[in-house]
Amino acid sequence: MHLTGFHHLTAVTAHAPQNLAFYTQTLGLRLVKKTVNQDDTSAYHLFYADGAASPGTDITFFDWPVTKERRGTRSVVRTGFRVRSSDTLHYWVERFAERGVAHGGIVDLGGRETVLFEDAEGQRLALVVDGAGEAGHAWEKSPVPAEHQVLGLGPITVSVPELEPTERVLTGLMNMHKMRAYEAAASDARAPGGAATVHVFGMTEAPRTAAEELHVMVEPGAGRSHPGAGGVHHVAFRTPTFEEYDAWAERLREAAVPASGPVDRYYFRSLYFREPGGILFEIATDGPGFAADEPLEHLGDRLSLPPFLEARRAEIESRLKPLGLEQG
Repeated sequence: MHLTGFHHLTAVTAHAPQNLAFYTQTLGLRLVKKTVNQDDTSAYHLFYADGAASPGTDITFFDWPVTKERRGTRSVVRTGFRVRSSDTLHYWVERFAERGVAHGGIVDLGGRETVLFEDAEGQRLALVVDGAGEAGHAWEKSPVPAEHQVLGLGPITVSVPELEPTERVLTGLMNMHKMRAYEAAASDARAPGGAATVHVFGMTEAPRTAAEELHVMVEPGAGRSHPGAGGVHHVAFRTPTFEEYDAWAERLREAAVPASGPVDRYYFRSLYFREPGGILFEIATDGPGFAADEPLEHLGDRLSLPPFLEARRAEIESRLKPLGLEQG
């Protein structure tokens, strides 16, 4: 039993219209689900993914009226997106420059060609060449040419103050494998001196793609992060079937790990727990998927609500702010 990659990553924005414009018009992703936080229905929950809303391709955002994140350890510090080639990285460097996106040049980071960049709220992102990965499903209405569109998530980098407790959970509970190490980008390290080592854990012994790699940066001298806009709420890992999901729930129970227990999010089923560094992890199923309540060709066109919230639609819609931008 092993996890098959990242399912999604959920971050925080304080400006949903700006967020929608950046991730669809600049980054070229598809808005595949416009819904609300099921635990706080006053907030949008926006999902951006590839053209087919494939598991493992979506970054999502809660829209909360919060101040900016204070960067530090015990947090997710960089979200990677996989792309096909060096040519694609050159395309993106030019595109970011034209659009005024904060970005660096093409660098070798952990053995892969990478471009680091940020959205307007300081969400730390990266484009990583990973041509061996799944092909991805292009979005025909994207402003980005099909050959340069994002393939999906991965790798994702977290920061912890010490490696050993987190490593025990990753290898002993989550069946990951320690693979290699490299020096972190200076822009990510918060520890005194600006240097940190990143340890790579694969979800299989021989990952096919960076979507199966969690990168753990160790920063013993860094201050603790404080949640806010531009930060990450949690990272979710894929499990393909309901049967394996049930097995993961049992594994967490047997290990006496404090966890949410099974949670049905309608579009997928979830389990939540915190690793020893304090970062919120989720294990989520590939299905039923985002087409459970609207046709694939019309994903994201209207506010979607799971059945248990549908009776409150008028109340919920009355409290949401206009997004001010429609898809292609």
